[in-house]
Amino acid sequence: MAVHGTVNDLAMAGARPLYLSAGFILEEGLPMETLQRVVASMAEAARRAEVAIVTGDTKVINRGGGDGMYINTAGVGVVGERCRITPGAIREGDRIVINGDLARHGIAIMAIREGLAFETAIESDSAPVAHEVLALLDAGIEVHCLRDLTRGGLSSTANELAKAADVTIHLTETAIPVREDVRGACELLGFDPLYVANEGRFAAFIPEVCAERAVEVLEKAGAEQPCIIGRVSAARPPRVVLQSQIGTERILDMLSGEQLPRIC
Repeated sequence: MAVHGTVNDLAMAGARPLYLSAGFILEEGLPMETLQRVVASMAEAARRAEVAIVTGDTKVINRGGGDGMYINTAGVGVVGERCRITPGAIREGDRIVINGDLARHGIAIMAIREGLAFETAIESDSAPVAHEVLALLDAGIEVHCLRDLTRGGLSSTANELAKAADVTIHLTETAIPVREDVRGACELLGFDPLYVANEGRFAAFIPEVCAERAVEVLEKAGAEQPCIIGRVSAARPPRVVLQSQIGTERILDMLSGEQLPRIC
């Protein structure tokens, strides 16, 4: 997550990630095997994301004062000259494209922390998405805005963007992919999958004429289940409206509080 989170933040600005720094805050007495495992995992994640970890630092704090380990990363990337990806660029008629199914990351973390066991293993969706974003840009797709669906999930992200762009975002529930085992876990735990955190998922706001092609480009780039889940209108006041499975509409609000303790 230390690598993927920073790489994906760069990608959401349309940047090609190049370099990362890494700062480790270690609790006194941390087993060396734990540090070695984490460093090896970061190295593999950086290799897969095609970025270099070029500098870093280590600090040690008193036993009991750091919950084991904290990792801080910063990144540098390059944005194309004509690239202007911002909430202010969202326009009426844009389609909303996501690059895969939702809510796996938050449910996977909750299962580990609470010692929950499900019939099928639910693995986090954590992954670098820069190659998928760059595939869209390299294909000449006009991308107005990008946002990763992390804390607060799809619903909170959509609310932030609707307010920033002064538009209404319409989502179609039946078009939003959620795995059945994840949906079942959400029902068991009392979560709405639209509010659960993701670490390898993003929403792209793309003109209607480019939306279907964007899905095809994402599929070729290796996205697991890209699809169009909604549209943008100029209706006021700005809000997020969900068309439910039975055809009715309801307002989706921002997430109130935190469903999970913060991990990033």
